Amino acid sequence: MKELIIFDLDGTLLDTVADLAASTNHALSQCGFPTHEAAAYRFFIGNGINKLFERVLPEGEKSLEKVLKMRQHFLEYYGEHNAELTVPYSGISDLLQKLQSEDYKLAIASNKYQSGTMQLVEHFFPEIKFTAVFGQRENIPVKPNPTIVDDILALAKVEKSRVLYVGDSGVDMQTAHNADIDACGVTWGFRPRAELEEFSPKYIVDKPEEILKILAN
Repeated sequence: MKELIIFDLDGTLLDTVADLAASTNHALSQCGFPTHEAAAYRFFIGNGINKLFERVLPEGEKSLEKVLKMRQHFLEYYGEHNAELTVPYSGISDLLQKLQSEDYKLAIASNKYQSGTMQLVEHFFPEIKFTAVFGQRENIPVKPNPTIVDDILALAKVEKSRVLYVGDSGVDMQTAHNADIDACGVTWGFRPRAELEEFSPKYIVDKPEEILKILAN
C-alpha cells in the first residue's frame, strides 16, 4: 500500500508552458535574441531554468554570462506574471483533495527554482497540506538526481516501497528509477507517451482519476 505520493509540478499538476514561454521570450527580447513559439517550450522545459536558457539561446551565444543575464530578466518578469496563463490540469485539484481526504502524504519535487515552485503551489493549491514542496535549491543537484526524493523521504519517514512518484517526462521517470521508487507517467503533460515508455515506468495514465485506481489496487 502506498502512503506518499510525490508529484512533479510543471506538466504534471500545472500547465505552465504558456507563462514560461512568455517569460523566456521576454528575456530573449531584452537580450536582443530571437524568440520561440510557445509550443516549442514543451521540449525546452524540464531540467531547471539555466538549462532552459541554454536551450533557447542561439548557437554560439550559450555562455554562462548570457545565461545569467537571461535569468535576471526572466525572474523579474516571471515573478509578476507566472500565474496569468497557468492552470491546473483538468481533474488535478479534485485528485489532490481526494488523496488528502484519504490521508495520503503528498509532496512536490520540481526542477523549477524553489521560490517559483512555492509561489505556484501556494497560489493554486492553498488547501493542500504538502509534506514537502521542493524545487531547484542552491547546491542541490536537479532531477534526475534522486537527492530531492531522498530529502522528501527524510521528512515523510516513509519506506520506499510505499512511495509513488508521478511525472510527465523522461527526467521524472529517471528520477524515480534513481531513487528506487515506483513511477507513474502521465500523458497529459509536456512530453509524449513514447518518452515515458522509454524508461518503463510501472504505470502510465491518461487521466488523473486513474491514479486513484492504481492506489486502490
